[in-house]
Parts: sequence; C-alpha cells; structure tokens
Amino acid sequence: MFLIIGKNDVPLYEANLFTVKKEPGHLTQFLIHSALDVVDEEAAASPQMYLRAVDRFNELYVSAYVTAGNLRLVMAHEARNEEGIRNFFTEVHELLVKAVLNPFFSLNGGFSQQFDARVRSIAKRYLL
Repeated sequence: MFLIIGKNDVPLYEANLFTVKKEPGHLTQFLIHSALDVVDEEAAASPQMYLRAVDRFNELYVSAYVTAGNLRLVMAHEARNEEGIRNFFTEVHELLVKAVLNPFFSLNGGFSQQFDARVRSIAKRYLL
C-alpha cells in the first residue's frame, strides 16, 4: 500500500500497488498512520528525503520519503528492496512536482487517473 499524506495527516492519494499476504488492508493502513510520528521524528533528525524503513510490524516494513513541502510518501511492503523503493519514491516525487506545477491543480481536488496510471507503472518497474 502506498500513500501520499499532506499536512495535518490528511491522506491525499492511496494506491494498493501489491497485495500483502498476511495482513488485512485496514491493518496495513493503521500501520502506516501509526508510523507517521516516527516519520516526522526521522525527517527532523535527517537531512535526507528518503528515510528508508522507519517502522516494522510482523513482516511488514514502512518506508518513507518526505518532500521539501512536507508531503510524506509512505509505503507498507514486505520485501526489503531499498534501491527499488528509493527509485520509486524519487520518480513519484518528480511526478508529484510536475502535477503540482500545473496551475489548475489543487491538492484538495485529488489526483487524476493519469497520475494514478503513472504511479502504477513506476511501481511495476521498480517494485514488482
């Protein structure tokens, strides 16, 4: 599961990129939201945008990437593929910047189907 989370912990975008074998979807969402405090602490302590795996529950890891605008890209995953996850976050961040630069775009308005399709194609390239 992949989420883009804005200010005040509001989810702006959500995608189930792959199935988690052992945990139900609501538990995965709970794990991501419970890791947000750890993400904020790690972001304050580190100059890096990519924070790696910040939390773990059973066999699920939570990796995070924090943008300069304080948007948090958070993903729950089973496999430890650090290089692929970093590349995924970097490309999604570039895609997010391009979407936000559009003068007709609003974070509250949601993301387009084209944005969703591109996120999923990036995930296929680096995560699957």
